[in-house]
Amino acid sequence: MASATDPIRRLVLAFSRLPGIGEKTATRLTFFVLNGPPEVARELSAALADVRERVRFCSVCCNLTEADPCRFCADPRRDDRLVCVVESVPSLLAIERTGEFRGRYHVLHGVISPLDGVGPEQLRLKELVARVALGVDEVIVATNPSVEGEATALYIQRLMRPLGVRMTRIASGVSVGSDLEYADQATLGRALSARREM
Repeated sequence: MASATDPIRRLVLAFSRLPGIGEKTATRLTFFVLNGPPEVARELSAALADVRERVRFCSVCCNLTEADPCRFCADPRRDDRLVCVVESVPSLLAIERTGEFRGRYHVLHGVISPLDGVGPEQLRLKELVARVALGVDEVIVATNPSVEGEATALYIQRLMRPLGVRMTRIASGVSVGSDLEYADQATLGRALSARREM
């Protein structure tokens, strides 16, 4: 049995810590890197170091970005009065791919999930309240249609009530329990355009 200091075993363990990667896939990735051209390993290593050093939170919407503000916040053609709240950056990108939304975004970086030890204080909710208080007409809640996503949507609705902002929720069409990042563009686009009052 190889020790944890064995470079092959160490890389297998590192890959297997990634979400959705089991030991078999981690082993396959390790041997792909090992047997491939040396530049593959160098590019992977450089990309990993680069993303950790250069990517940070956008000071406006909490998106992950190299430039601050991010490209969505810096775009003067977007509507400042409309903010779409999403759980994650992949959800933001999924909505953006629909071409249906021209407002601003706010990324929570998670959902309320007491079983996983995630409460409202772990999410980017203070930043959302501060943005809305500066003058937003509508907040669209586009969390996943899961138990945690719905609980988060209701919590946001309670936070926004004293601010008097219009609250909407993306329409169904995105099946319950699914992730927005995996929804097809047409379904997600229809859900966004047919959003409902909360």
